[in-house]
Amino acid sequence: QVQLVESGGGLVQAGESLRLSCAASGSIFSINTMSWYRPAPAKQRELVADITSSGSRKHADSVKGRFTISRDNAKNTVYLQMNSLKFEDTAVYYCNADNLKYYSGGGYVNVGDVWGQGTQVTVSS
Repeated sequence: QVQLVESGGGLVQAGESLRLSCAASGSIFSINTMSWYRPAPAKQRELVADITSSGSRKHADSVKGRFTISRDNAKNTVYLQMNSLKFEDTAVYYCNADNLKYYSGGGYVNVGDVWGQGTQVTVSS
């Protein structure tokens, strides 16, 4: 009844930019934290960046100064502006919504974790 749909991935050269979007659809009432993850060695996924509903942000050290997460609460959408892309940024990027509340069947439903299907980012060196 709710889903996250990512877009904006693609193939770019090193040094170029991409902007990822992740839109949550459904009768959404609120979302606490929205995040971007990507696979990492020895980890299932690593946190790239996250942003709370009040706008507090966190970025991984590996992307600080290059990536910026932002959010439009009215559209239930989170963005990831990726500048100065490097070959090692190549990955499938997954969107996550934490503590999502939506309206269903006359009441509200809380979901702890919702994931998008992922969008591929490929950076050629």
